[in-house]
Amino acid sequence: MPTNHPLRKLRELVREVLKDLSHSLGKLYASEGRPSVPPEQLLSALLLQAFYGIRSERQLMEQLNYNLLYRWFAGLAPDDPVWVPTSFTKNRERLQEGDIFTKFMTKLLNHPQVKPLLSDEHFSVDGTLIEAWASQKSFRPKDGSDAGDGTNFHGQKRTNDSHESDADPESRLYRKAAGREAKLSYMGHVTMENRNGLAVAGKVTKANGTAERRASESMLKAIAKAAGRAITAGEDKAYDTSDHVEALRAANVTPHVAQNNSPTKTGKPRKSAIDGRTTRHEGYSMSQTRRAMIECIFGWGKQHGTMRKTKHRGIASAGAGFLLSLIAYNLIRIPKLIAA
Repeated sequence: MPTNHPLRKLRELVREVLKDLSHSLGKLYASEGRPSVPPEQLLSALLLQAFYGIRSERQLMEQLNYNLLYRWFAGLAPDDPVWVPTSFTKNRERLQEGDIFTKFMTKLLNHPQVKPLLSDEHFSVDGTLIEAWASQKSFRPKDGSDAGDGTNFHGQKRTNDSHESDADPESRLYRKAAGREAKLSYMGHVTMENRNGLAVAGKVTKANGTAERRASESMLKAIAKAAGRAITAGEDKAYDTSDHVEALRAANVTPHVAQNNSPTKTGKPRKSAIDGRTTRHEGYSMSQTRRAMIECIFGWGKQHGTMRKTKHRGIASAGAGFLLSLIAYNLIRIPKLIAA
């Protein structure tokens, strides 16, 4: 392998994190039946899929069959047999059930070379829509009144209360903005530290109008509790509601939320929950500037990774794939930050 190939540094960092996870990974080996896919190799292969945006695990197995670079990164010898795609998928679910992705993210962020790169006081939060792996025709009435094949839904009134996807019941029909088409979607949420723009937390929820604020409160509350001190959180106008601002302040989080003073659809002016007591500080404008970096995480995940449309069904599986994408983004950036 080329001595200057970027995967060399990534492989070294991944191996160090996996070594710290050896106790958790050891529990995932099969105790009976056929030998399972080694969790260390499984996780390394999944990271390759995220790095290179490989569309499916079947294509990943095909690449591993003849790509020596991928084999080297995953820990396979040139003559080792490649796993059967269905067995690989079943073992991936075992990683998900063991919460290995969350543990890997935690160990990575606490790595001696990584921790100094992170801010422990200033953060940003934002959300994005993730298209579900389900078609519009799968969105059928819950009472079974539609006897057709689901393709002719024009002119029908379809809501999440009356309809549900046959393919992915946990997905929700959601419209990103007025005038845009509604799609079966999930909502992904990311908390980013403001020093170098690395993702420190992420989760996937059902898509609805309050999901972004509730997810933000959950993630920031956990971070503030772990920090044991007050933290700041930069957010956009969608988070400017009085109940959300109050919830953050109660959790020892200073809300640096963009003010939403635009008029409503009826022309009535809105009153922002953020006033001069917050905006007069220099830190507020700094948070508003830094929070734009979170779009780089979403941009990379949707352009190069697998974040635009999930290949999994259900919140748990979609959330694991989303978190894996955040881990891959961090891993790509960390060696460059360490070198700088």
